[in-house]
Amino acid sequence: MKDIGRLLAKYRKLAKLTQPELAEKLKKDGVEIGFRSISTWEKNVCEPSVTVFLHMCKILKVPDVMEDYFGDNINNPMRNLNDDGRNKVYDYISLLEDSKDGRYLKDPTTIYSRDPMSDENVTGLNAVTPSLIRLYDNRVSAGTGNFLESDSYEEVDRKEYNVPSGADFGVRISGDSMQPRYMDGQIVWVHKQDNLNVGDIGIFDLNGECFCKKLSYEDDRPQLISLNKKYSPRAVQESDSFMTFGRVLN
Repeated sequence: MKDIGRLLAKYRKLAKLTQPELAEKLKKDGVEIGFRSISTWEKNVCEPSVTVFLHMCKILKVPDVMEDYFGDNINNPMRNLNDDGRNKVYDYISLLEDSKDGRYLKDPTTIYSRDPMSDENVTGLNAVTPSLIRLYDNRVSAGTGNFLESDSYEEVDRKEYNVPSGADFGVRISGDSMQPRYMDGQIVWVHKQDNLNVGDIGIFDLNGECFCKKLSYEDDRPQLISLNKKYSPRAVQESDSFMTFGRVLN
């Protein structure tokens, strides 16, 4: 078992980042910490929280945290394979992904990255662009948090709707809280992602209601900001149920 400090220092140096540069990347990821904290973690004076640690692993592209920390990940089916063996696995995955009818794919809109150290493999998936995209009937700010699991959608042509690259689904705006940028009834196209940077506009679920808002923070707590100044920010409390569906692209 390795210590966290050595693990973080190893991958920070592999990424060719200084401690201040890593702190800046964490800030862009919504994690506000100073570079001196990173120094104390790398010296094992103390340890980061689980949330901060996972953000750092994502930024530093740690491919298998379990293996790096414990020396072995018994749940990794490739743990006994050398590099040549793992490349054979990636080759076979590629063959399955390229099947014409997509019969082997869990989600036909995604494929695995073949480079184990790429950004896409750290998150697990790499988006491709099908010709159709889901446009959900539920209007955000008046829907329920499970709308992405519902059958209430239509599939529309990307070119016909001028869908921006990288979008995974679309929803319609309800109300005037995001005017003048977004109007009541307007379609917004969204890229699925769990974490947004401060200032990003996203689709969020707060206590079972869906909102299109700008993300901000106050006292380390997220706030959902309306562009229409007549609406007050919605502060997310510790007891609230809060989820991010993705970032608005248009």
